[in-house]
Amino acid sequence: MNSQAAALKPVAAVSERDMANAIRALAMDSVQKANSGHPGMPMGMADVATVLFSRFINIDPSAPHWPDRDRFVLSAGHGSMLQYALHYLLGFDDMPIEELQRFRQLGSRTAGHPEYGHALGIETTTGPLGQGISTAVGMALAERMLAARHGADLVDHFTYVIAGDGCLQEGISHEAIDLAGHLKLSRLIVFWDDNAISIDGPTSLSTSMDQPARFKAAGWHVQSVDGHDMEAVAAAIEAAQQSDRPSLIACRTVIGKGAPNLGGSEKTHGAPLGDAEIAATRENIGWAYAPFEVPDDILFTWREIAGRGQAARLAWEQRLAASPRREAFESAVAGNLPDAVFEALGAFRKEHVEKATKVATRKASEMALGAINAATDLTVGGSADLTHSNLTITKGMDRIAPDDYAGRYVHYGIREHGMAAAMNGIALHGGFVPYGGTFLCFADYARGAMRLSALMGQRVIYVMTHDSIGLGEDGPTHQPIEHLAMLRATPNLNVFRPADIIETAECWELALRSENRPSVLVLSRQNLPMLRQAHSDENRSSRGAYVLREPAEHRAVTLIATGSEVEIAIAAAERLETEHGIATAVVSMPCWELFEEQDANYRKPVLGSAPRIAVEAAARLGWDRWIGDTGAFVGMAGFGASAPAPDLYRHFDITPEAVAAAALKLIV
Repeated sequence: MNSQAAALKPVAAVSERDMANAIRALAMDSVQKANSGHPGMPMGMADVATVLFSRFINIDPSAPHWPDRDRFVLSAGHGSMLQYALHYLLGFDDMPIEELQRFRQLGSRTAGHPEYGHALGIETTTGPLGQGISTAVGMALAERMLAARHGADLVDHFTYVIAGDGCLQEGISHEAIDLAGHLKLSRLIVFWDDNAISIDGPTSLSTSMDQPARFKAAGWHVQSVDGHDMEAVAAAIEAAQQSDRPSLIACRTVIGKGAPNLGGSEKTHGAPLGDAEIAATRENIGWAYAPFEVPDDILFTWREIAGRGQAARLAWEQRLAASPRREAFESAVAGNLPDAVFEALGAFRKEHVEKATKVATRKASEMALGAINAATDLTVGGSADLTHSNLTITKGMDRIAPDDYAGRYVHYGIREHGMAAAMNGIALHGGFVPYGGTFLCFADYARGAMRLSALMGQRVIYVMTHDSIGLGEDGPTHQPIEHLAMLRATPNLNVFRPADIIETAECWELALRSENRPSVLVLSRQNLPMLRQAHSDENRSSRGAYVLREPAEHRAVTLIATGSEVEIAIAAAERLETEHGIATAVVSMPCWELFEEQDANYRKPVLGSAPRIAVEAAARLGWDRWIGDTGAFVGMAGFGASAPAPDLYRHFDITPEAVAAAALKLIV
């Protein structure tokens, strides 16, 4: 029995209805005290949540990170008081009643929406609708993959999701349910809070979708129940657990259930009920207790549930201790990449400096991945239907398929947003380091989930190729212009744009070592020369920027460039020196974020005091930070065009001649 439960005194038998009413009362009281929040969903789904937690889910509040725990994802994150109430009732150490009383206040653990890492037991950040269910697909996939590697005695758990109408209306939900159904992720069970209410009023204002039919069409096991009939809910969960497909349980509910005047109304969605309605609700549900008061017998019954999870966890630990796969399993879950990975990358860099290998950086990435994937099986790759353009698959990588999860390459389909969210789920679940590819311009489609990668600090690696007008004939729809600025503006996200094969390998190493933030590798379609003069054991990209070419004399001008434009800057520097006698330095800046982290003693000599020119085939936004008020920019001022890449660079005047002319104008 949970130690907190043992300290309580059971008075009488407690029904699950009483347990659910505790959730309702805590939700409406917390929202009322904060004068902010969403009481309707927690009150409407209290019965479903009570059945799920009291009879089925295996979690242990005393060991919230136990690897084989069931995952619970509140995709309808605005109903966060449902999760906080559950955590208080179950006895999570960091969720005393005082935290519920501080709901939505500065410094509290009870943020407006559930935030990963902010409180124990929150598996993923939710709130942006559709992200939770989509991230859960990645969790369910990771569970199947880890089970295929380590066996059902160590990995056999469910991922449960509560999703609302908004989650299912968001476009990302289609990507997620399609992928989950195709892959037959049978350990994924979604409860749809089918209350037919949205913020504006009835959902009929904007949708006529037959959601169960949609899920059936995607290959899901589908049931529909009265969400307030606890036995029907329990029977549906039992059936879902036996299915060989992911499951949707459509739970017809009343939003704000228990509120006699406002129940069933959009008025309960996102506003406090008010003192009068709360008093009427207490009388209506028979809750004769003061705000934030839960009687001992109900609290005791809730906290006994934690004892079931603790027993399951202790039994699992015994199996782990006896397993011949214990060391491999623990290393995988910890995300420990072997030293062999970084040794292989070091040897790779040395080899290709000596060979002066000239390839596109997307090809360089594939080559580096070949070394990485041969040295570890923890990396899991994928692409949004661009595998042989992104070059994200390497020799020996078997593909994930329905009922076959032993591989390590995922065909995500044309689902950039769903891919990014699924990779978040894989990373959050543990056991793998996910990377996935698409074109850089489609970062727009993946943006919502990429932002959550950064917000949650997850090691997710985005391989984004075709990084500029250099992709050529596909034209302006596929040529990214503003995307680098958008990504660089995102906190806690490293954006790498390597200039050659050596920088590409260095950036892969940095991405793999960045355990608490995601990375974006921005890679070229066109071939680029190897620019280093000699091998160095130092990872020069690790400081974000470095002097690639230093003139013999005191600098007259500094050219700063990234990616494919470093080659242009080198050519411009040679032109300036040979034709005009102007001492020119070239700085390669593969990662702004890492350069920002360096101290002034490093940054100052790299940037120098001479006039600066930035060269990048993208938008200028942000570059003034590095070139100053008097600096010049050679790049894009609008969208691209359809033509071969060399023609485009000449057309948009991103050439060595243009850079040299800009330098002459600055210093004359």
